[in-house]
Amino acid sequence: MSDPAPPPRSLAEALRARDDASLAVLLRSRPDLITPVPTDLTQLATRAGTRASVVRALERLDRFAVQTAEALAVAPDPATYEELLGLMAGDEGDATVTGALPHALGTLRAQALVWGADDRLRLVRTARELLAPSPQHPSPTGLGPTVQEATAGMSPGRVQEIVAAAGLPSTHDAVSAVASLTGLFTDRRRMTALLADAPEESLEALSRLVWGPPYGQVTADPAPRLRWLLDRGLLLPTTPGTVVLPREVALHLRAGRAHRTTEPLPPAVEVAATHRPQAVDATAAGQAFTALATVEELLKDWDEGGPAVLRAGGLSVRDLKRTAVALDVAEPVAAFWVELAYAAGLIASDGEADERYAATPAYDEWLEQPPDRRWARLAEAWLTATRTAGLVGGRDAKDRTLSALGPGLDRSAAPEVRHRVLTLLAGLPEGAAPAAESVQARLHWERPQRREEDLRSRLARWTLDEAELLGVTGRGALSSHGRALLGAPAARTADETPKDGPGDKLPVHHVPHRMPPHPQPLSPPEQAAATAARLLAPLLPEPLDHVLLQADLTAVAPGPLKRPLAAVLGVLADVESKGGATVYRFTPGSVRRALDAGQSASDLHAFLAAHSRTPVPQPLSYLIDDVARRHGHLRVGAASAYVRCDDDAMLNEILADKRAAGLRLRRLAPTVLAAQADPAALLEGLRAMGFAPAAESAEGDVLITRAHAHRTPPRTPPEPVPDGPPVPDATLLTAAIRAIRAGDAASTTPRKETTPARTDGALPRTSPAETLATMQAAVLTGEPVWIGYVNAEGAASQRVIAPVRVEGGFVTAYDHTADEVRTYPLHRITGVAELADD
Repeated sequence: MSDPAPPPRSLAEALRARDDASLAVLLRSRPDLITPVPTDLTQLATRAGTRASVVRALERLDRFAVQTAEALAVAPDPATYEELLGLMAGDEGDATVTGALPHALGTLRAQALVWGADDRLRLVRTARELLAPSPQHPSPTGLGPTVQEATAGMSPGRVQEIVAAAGLPSTHDAVSAVASLTGLFTDRRRMTALLADAPEESLEALSRLVWGPPYGQVTADPAPRLRWLLDRGLLLPTTPGTVVLPREVALHLRAGRAHRTTEPLPPAVEVAATHRPQAVDATAAGQAFTALATVEELLKDWDEGGPAVLRAGGLSVRDLKRTAVALDVAEPVAAFWVELAYAAGLIASDGEADERYAATPAYDEWLEQPPDRRWARLAEAWLTATRTAGLVGGRDAKDRTLSALGPGLDRSAAPEVRHRVLTLLAGLPEGAAPAAESVQARLHWERPQRREEDLRSRLARWTLDEAELLGVTGRGALSSHGRALLGAPAARTADETPKDGPGDKLPVHHVPHRMPPHPQPLSPPEQAAATAARLLAPLLPEPLDHVLLQADLTAVAPGPLKRPLAAVLGVLADVESKGGATVYRFTPGSVRRALDAGQSASDLHAFLAAHSRTPVPQPLSYLIDDVARRHGHLRVGAASAYVRCDDDAMLNEILADKRAAGLRLRRLAPTVLAAQADPAALLEGLRAMGFAPAAESAEGDVLITRAHAHRTPPRTPPEPVPDGPPVPDATLLTAAIRAIRAGDAASTTPRKETTPARTDGALPRTSPAETLATMQAAVLTGEPVWIGYVNAEGAASQRVIAPVRVEGGFVTAYDHTADEVRTYPLHRITGVAELADD
C-alpha cells in the first residue's frame, strides 16, 4: 500500500495536483490569468495571487461565497472545515448554512482563492490581506485583532497582570501567558463563568463593540465599568485613548458567528403585479411599434444634417433639448433614443469640416427591413451596448458634464446587468412584473463586492425603464419576444393559443416555418434576435394604404401607413398629433411644399382620391387649387436675387408693402424687381408676406426642391468596452492548459547538475562547446535533455527536448513542451543538462 500524497505546501503545488478539467474551470472563471498564457503552474499561481486578479475574482463572488472568504480571513491559518463551519453557522448551528457551505467553499477552491484539504484550508495571502481586520481597514465581519496580535506591543509585566486578574495562573513568559489568555477566551464554559461576574454596565459596554467596529475611545482614567474589562483583557489598549475588543471575546459574545446575518440563499424576486400574458405581449408590441416610430422620427429630423458635434464630442445641452421637444419626450428619454440609434449604427458623425451628426447608410438598409427585424436590431444593440444613456447629464471624474453621444458613457458592467435583470424576469411566472426593490436586492446578493455598487443599482433601474420603452417588457413583465431575445424558451408564440388546454405551452422551435431563409448559419445571439422578431411580427399592426380625409383640412391615419404613402403625406401635410391615430393638417405652406417638390395640382387631387376612404372634402380641393394657381406666379432667381412677374400690379403691391423693406427691392423693369438679399432669404420673405413664389434656374425653369438626405460615409457601430479579458473558448483553453502543463513539466523535471547549482533561480549556463557536445551525445543515445532557451523577442523559457539531428548551427528535436518537432538555433540555447535517471 503506497503512502498518501503529502499535502500541498503552496498554491502552485495545489494547482499541480489538479486535473485539466479543474484548471479549465479556473481559467474560465478568471480569464485574466491566461492573458498572456503563463509559462508554467508556478507562474499561474503567482499571477492568481496578485492584488488586481484577486480583487477581480472577489468582485465576482456571490454574497455567501464572500462571507465564507471573510470567515476564513479571521480563522486560524490554516483552518479546518469544522472551524470554518463554526464561524459561519455559530455554536447553535444552522442547517441552511451547513448545506450551502460546501458549494461556497468549492467555488473558492475552483477559483484558486482557497487551497488545501479540509483539515488545512488556506485563503490566498492577498485575499487574507484584503479581508482580514486592521486598524486602517476594519474587517467586513466587524471583528478585531486576536489576543496575540493586540498584545504584541504590551510589556510582559502588564500581560501577567491581566492573566492574574482573569483568574489564571501566572506563567514564566509572555508567550505562554498570551496562549493561556487565548485559551480562556475560546473556552465557552470558562468565558461564561467569567462574564457572569461582570457588572451590568461592563456587559453593556461590550455589547456596543460586539458587531463592530471593535474599537472604542477611553479617557486616561477609565470608568470602573471599563476598568473591570481592561484589567481582565476583555478590552485591550491599542493606542493611547483607544481600546479594542479581542476577536476571541467577540466570537464568544456572538455565539461563534463571524457575521451578524449569514446569507446562504439568494433573496427571492418578489412579484409586484400579475397580468395576462396576452396583455403583456400586446402592450410590449405597442411599445415596440412606438420605439420604431420614435427612431424614424429622430432620423427624419436629422435627415438633412443633424446637430453639430461638440469639440469634445457629443451633443450640446441645447441640441438635446431641441431633440426632446421634437420627439415630445423628456430629455433623459431623448438621450436614450439617441444613444440607441448610435449603438445600432444608424447615426454617426459625418467627419466633415463642419462636423455634424447624420444618418448612416445602414439607416437606409434598416428602413427597408420589416418592422419586426428593425425592432430586433435595436433590441440586440441595446442588450449588448456598454454605452449608458442614464449617465447623460452627470459628471465624470474630472467634474465635466457627460453629454449624449459623447465620451465617457461606456460602462463595461452594463450588458451583464441588463442580461441578468432580464434573466430574473424570465424566471418569474408568465405575466408577472417584479418589485424593483427585490431585483436590486437579488443583484446585490449576487455581486456584493462591486467597487461601483451605486452604478450597478442604477444600471438595474435603468434596465427596467429602458426595457419598457423598447417593448422588451410590457406592464413591467417580460414579453414572449423579450424572453426569446434573451435566449430563454418562450412559453408560446404570440399568435398561437393552447390547443389541448390552458397549461400547454408551445416552445419557439415548434414553428420553424416562420424563420426567414438565411444563407449563413446564425450565431446564438442572431438566432435569439430572429426568434424574437418572429414572435413580435404578428403582434405589430399592419401598415395601411389609406387615410380618412375630414372637412376641417385634416387627415386621420388610423394606424401606421405604408412607406410610400407616409412619405408623400409627410410632404403634403404637417403632423398635428401622434398616438394610436396620427392626425395630419393641410395648410397653404404644406401644399406649397408639395408643389415645390414637383407635384402638380392634378397629381395631388389624384393622390388624395386614391388613398382616402372618404370623399375628398371641397375645402381641401379649393385649398390645393388656390395655392397651385398662385404658385410660381412670382419667380425668384439669382442676380444677387431678382423677382419677376408678368403682373406689374403685383410687383407694385410688393414694393408698397412695408414688410418688404428689409429685402431692399428696386424695380429694374416693369416685370422685374432686384433685391440685395440672396434667393433663399427672398423666397422666405415673400412667403412670409403671403405670396407663393417659386425659385427658377438660370434658364428660367422652375426649380423642383426635394429633401436632401444627408448621409455619413459608411460607419460601424461603436464596439462595446469589455469588462476585462474575454472568457476563453474551448480551443484556447485546451491549448493554454497544454502549454502550461508542458512548461511546468520542463521546469520541474529532475536533471543532472553538470555545473555548480544556481541558487538565484536563473538558467544554468554552459559554453557553446559543452552545449554542442551534450546535444550530439543526446542524438546518439536518444535521451531527452533540459535546455534554457531565449527566443527572438528575448523571452526566456525552459524546455525538455529530445534531439534528433544537430547540423548547421541548429538542433532539430521533439519538444515535449510544445508537443511537436521544432528547430532551435544553438546560439539561443543558454544552457543544457541531462535529465536525472529517475
